[in-house]
Amino acid sequence: MTKRKETCEEKERKQSSLLRVVITCVAGALEIALLMFLYILGNRNWQYFSLVISIVALLVSLMIFSQARTANLKMPWLIIILALPPFGLILYLFVGLSGSFFGANKRYEQVGEVLKPFVKKDDGALNRLKEKDAHYAGVSNYLQNRMGYALYDNSDIEFFGETTDCLDRMIEDLKKAEKFIFMEYYAIEDSVSFGRILEVLKQKAEEGVEVRVFYDDLGSMSFVNTRFAKKLNGMGITCRMFNPFTLIFNLFLNNRDHRKIMSIDGKVAYTGGFNMADEYFHIVEPYGEWKDTAVRIEGDAAKGHTLIFLENWNAMRLRRREGIETEIEKYLPATDYVQKEKCFIHPYADRPTDNEQVGENVYLEIISQSTDYIYISTPYMIISDEMVSALTLAAKRGVDVRMITPGIPDKKIIYMLTRSYYHMLARDGVKIFEYTPGFNHAKMCVADDKVATCGTINFDYRSFYNNFEDGCAFFHCQAVLDEKADLLEMLSRSREVTAEYADKKKRFLRFGQALMRLIAPLM
Repeated sequence: MTKRKETCEEKERKQSSLLRVVITCVAGALEIALLMFLYILGNRNWQYFSLVISIVALLVSLMIFSQARTANLKMPWLIIILALPPFGLILYLFVGLSGSFFGANKRYEQVGEVLKPFVKKDDGALNRLKEKDAHYAGVSNYLQNRMGYALYDNSDIEFFGETTDCLDRMIEDLKKAEKFIFMEYYAIEDSVSFGRILEVLKQKAEEGVEVRVFYDDLGSMSFVNTRFAKKLNGMGITCRMFNPFTLIFNLFLNNRDHRKIMSIDGKVAYTGGFNMADEYFHIVEPYGEWKDTAVRIEGDAAKGHTLIFLENWNAMRLRRREGIETEIEKYLPATDYVQKEKCFIHPYADRPTDNEQVGENVYLEIISQSTDYIYISTPYMIISDEMVSALTLAAKRGVDVRMITPGIPDKKIIYMLTRSYYHMLARDGVKIFEYTPGFNHAKMCVADDKVATCGTINFDYRSFYNNFEDGCAFFHCQAVLDEKADLLEMLSRSREVTAEYADKKKRFLRFGQALMRLIAPLM
């Protein structure tokens, strides 16, 4: 596809965003330099200062060691903090601390208490799933009884293997909106693809439909500038940024909103891997053919993603000292939807403030229960020892385990890290494929023709431990088979590299890969 030329306005916008990134990075570097200068100054003028820093480093290391997290995530911080105490402590303050510190977790707990009464958990649906498939019902049992996300068996789900088809369907549904439209995306580009949606949003706002747009500031920084939110607000669209990227010290900065949600009237919802930017819809192709997928949910299950949207929206309201909105019920209307196909749908989300790795746990449970096959698609593969063990153990017990990663990378360092895991997986029977047409951004998992997931959760540390994510698990429906067919089609267009990486590598290369995996959690 021919790349279109940028308009003067687009160039100006990108230059403005780039300038903001540069200024912010310079400000952050100056803050780090100031802290280092204070350390050096104190070390020269106070003989006990170095001892104090060492004690603090030891205490922080003990705190990290005691956390209920994978050793892969803790080990790099322990090494860098103990080896280089001042630098390691400063880096941990900027990058390592989760949003669970300094009030973020409290805000989400407050929001959770308000939203909890509106989560209509149906034990009957869970029991019916157990009767049909006791094997995979554990996934929903964990999500509903442990994490509080309801399972639904009165809704339908449709899988999209092509983003342009999904965008067309989204616009059709948006035009039918009567009450509200909620959109939450990691990245929004004020260009062609989002322009089609914005035209409908503006019209709906003029008709009196409540429209909210919520995007991650860092994720959208290369696409829009600070005038974007003002423009939408001027159209009657309530637009806000998640966790704005500021010039001052921000302990919550490393936790980004990676969710992709569209909720329409609480009756229809979308989620998947793609953001609202032109590269996701083949308008521009910077990394070859861009592959992404999504699902459309209709019926009561759409309320699941409505509640997920309201969680982050209200947590940011608390941060702005606006308080939690009280009229929640109007966004969860009773529906008279008649299910077309008997199936089970389970929307869920993950957040870094509660130290519960929901996204990773769902994947681990599906992998551990698989008996015939499990196919996985992910753009990035930077995984813990627990995940490596789950995948290789499944392969060893005879499960056909296949992983699809990009053939053309969007981030070369992450691509190298992804490849560093190939050897340990391939040598134990996991089959590795690279999507040769271009960049594979789809986050999918399907097993045994019974269960599948689609959403925003990559197989990497950032998705599992640092970001706000969302997904959808679905059982025993046509969408499971449609996702499998899409993955098989991807496999037919991919290059298998299993044999290439299953062989023993040179020690120097393996040492370099081990070093890269050691620092992976810091990225």
